Amino acid sequence: MKVAYLTSGAGGMYCGSCLRDNTLARHLMQLGCDVELLPTYTPIRTDEQDVSSDRVLYGGINVYLQEKVSLFRHVPRVLDAWLDWPRLLRWATFGRINTNAAELGALTLSMLRGELGHQKKEVRRLVDYLAGTSRPDVVNLSNILIAGFVPALKRRLDAPVIVTLQGDDLFLADLPERDQKAAIDAIAALAQHIDGFITFSNYYADFMSQWLRLPREKFHLAPLGIDVADFAGDTPARPADRPPTIGFLARHCHAKGLHVLVDAYLKLRARRPDEVIRLHTAGWLGEGDRPYFDEQVARLRLAGYENDCHFAGVLDRRQKVEFLASIDVFSAPTVYREPKGLFVLEALASGVPVVQPTHGAFPELLAATGGGRLVPPNDPDSLAEAIGELLADRESATALGQIGRQAVHERFNAHAVAAHTLEIYRRTLRR
Repeated sequence: MKVAYLTSGAGGMYCGSCLRDNTLARHLMQLGCDVELLPTYTPIRTDEQDVSSDRVLYGGINVYLQEKVSLFRHVPRVLDAWLDWPRLLRWATFGRINTNAAELGALTLSMLRGELGHQKKEVRRLVDYLAGTSRPDVVNLSNILIAGFVPALKRRLDAPVIVTLQGDDLFLADLPERDQKAAIDAIAALAQHIDGFITFSNYYADFMSQWLRLPREKFHLAPLGIDVADFAGDTPARPADRPPTIGFLARHCHAKGLHVLVDAYLKLRARRPDEVIRLHTAGWLGEGDRPYFDEQVARLRLAGYENDCHFAGVLDRRQKVEFLASIDVFSAPTVYREPKGLFVLEALASGVPVVQPTHGAFPELLAATGGGRLVPPNDPDSLAEAIGELLADRESATALGQIGRQAVHERFNAHAVAAHTLEIYRRTLRR
């Protein structure tokens, strides 16, 4: 089977969707599929072997300029090709991608309009490549926001199109009300050209089908998964001289709930003033989130805990594995309803129990893995209590971590997920 998988780069940032898409593509290849992982906007960044194509479709510079400057809707292909050069895209967009939905409403609508939008040159080139050069059996998109080209593709290529929904609502929810309504209307119209949707939880399938007016019968549930190879060793015992350590591995921003974890940490320290407890965090910090992050650091410093807290920044694969091996409890208490939760699987694969809010995909994920506890969202008191109980009862915490570890290694590994996804492709082709 030949699969064209379109993923969206994030301007040099580690992106959960990019990581997941790259891992899936690599393991589909191992199952014998001919997979072409095609970045859109920018090249992707991953902490594993990058199997994506050097070709970038819907290049971010061209897409933006064609929206803002009418001249660029008519320039020669040679200039467009230069602006799509992966090295230029990496340099020009590294850490500079604007994901502020409030400022991108017009561009979002134009992209969803496909041939009728300002990026019709990009639509033609993408369709020419897929229908004329690539000719896949199945096309899988990593989000609905790039699906404006699908009607044009369907007229030229008799292949099913599947869209994986993995956070599209977070962007759409921040659009101005008028743009949001227009975008949802455009998506509902596109749905008739799309053969199926993939989500990682029933919660997200129910929510997205209702909110975006998508046919629920077109939804397929595929488990979220990670490559567990780097987590295959025995879980190391905690050194006797290491203080209890709480870990956070996600983007350092308000949405991921770092401030909620800091609140919980301060409450936990106040309840146990004679005990040293450490807080270690790691993850991407964008310039726009720096004031928020600095505020959290200042709160910890003011409380006198600066020496017990460590902020590691962006980690490569080896550093990530080492980081997770160095903590005792993991929490990323997102303030939004997370549709994925890769960081939960990575923590559990390391044998680390997790404490997460009871919203989004987390209840189903923890019910399936048994590796942690749930607390009410945006509730630092409950979060502090649950984390404190696990730090105090090492036997229970270790048991939870091992239960979760076994579940991830057996049922949420990338190979099993690729096999499940391949079966979805096959069922769709048979219809």
